[in-house]
Amino acid sequence: MGVLEFVKSQFLCHLLICYVFLVSGLIINFIQLLTLLIWPFNKQFYRRLNCRLGYCIASQMVALLEWWSGTECRLYTDLESYKLYGKENAIVILNHNFEIDFLCGWTFCERFGVLGSSKVLAKKELSYVPLIGWMWYFLEIVFCKRKWDEDRTMVAKSLQNLRDYPVNYWFLLHCEGTRFTEKKHQISMQVAEAKGLPKLKYHLLPRTKGFCVTVQNLRNSVAAVYDSTLNFRNNENPTLLGLLNGKKYHADLYVRRIPLENIPEDEVECSNWLHKLYQEKDAFQEEYYKTGRFPGQAVSPPRRPWALLNFLFWAALLLYPLGHLLVSVISTGSSMTLFSFIALCVAANCQSGTPSVGVRWMIGVTEIDKGSSYGNKDLQRKTN
Repeated sequence: MGVLEFVKSQFLCHLLICYVFLVSGLIINFIQLLTLLIWPFNKQFYRRLNCRLGYCIASQMVALLEWWSGTECRLYTDLESYKLYGKENAIVILNHNFEIDFLCGWTFCERFGVLGSSKVLAKKELSYVPLIGWMWYFLEIVFCKRKWDEDRTMVAKSLQNLRDYPVNYWFLLHCEGTRFTEKKHQISMQVAEAKGLPKLKYHLLPRTKGFCVTVQNLRNSVAAVYDSTLNFRNNENPTLLGLLNGKKYHADLYVRRIPLENIPEDEVECSNWLHKLYQEKDAFQEEYYKTGRFPGQAVSPPRRPWALLNFLFWAALLLYPLGHLLVSVISTGSSMTLFSFIALCVAANCQSGTPSVGVRWMIGVTEIDKGSSYGNKDLQRKTN
């Protein structure tokens, strides 16, 4: 292990990264709260401002992958489509197989300048989660309760609100609804057999209703669907904790641009189209495991410096007062104060053998074995 690798694996570094991310995120959330005063007077300025504030949070996670871990991101696509990325509104379909696939999607957004304005379809509970959940609320993210009778109207209204968005955005969708596990895959394929659908080897059956409503409400506002299939070289199994330890991964992302006018408007036909798309995605994964590459030309979109500069700005702003506090506690604090400070640090930053609560939280919201149980329950209900 080299010196740099050793430093990246140290608890103190993890602690400082989490401190900067958590404290800066709360500061930005507070500023976003204040921007609500702007909405009644200038909605578009509010939106542009919150895109930049949201970028200040999301780009720190991207910086962890791109600059701290040094993970390589290779894109397979056609060059004509490549010229359009970042210059149009798009619906991005992502597979949901890896712990950091959401972060790779964000990195894709960052490389083409739409990270701050990127959108997702997320469960309503996340809107109450500090930092990322609150950031999404101010960015007009589309939330759902996962009760479709209630969601259809709410989701459609939220999507309609995006039609006059002032900057280019990508709407990221995990159509499988939950992260891939062997148990969920087994249940999903039982449903496929019951419905007479071709079985998938590397994906769960897509949930078509959310996709169809998204296409219906963003038609003539969004130019295309970007079908994106992610995998990692050498059978790597990337984790957020691995990124934090500075482990370098090698991501390959296949993206094909499909003009929105090529997607059927009828809900049944649109649903069939999505099922066919996932059969093709399965074939792409099969080919990748055989050959080590996706179709199309391999390109490496250049890293932009802004994610790194943003993190360095917040680190410079926040680490000085932390250092000053530590010096004051050590030099002037009483024994009880010093003991209490140490105990607080231990309690806040050591749990279940993981580096810190901040790290534990970031990992916990993405771990495969802690993914939504919604997919299991729903699929089991369909087989009854």
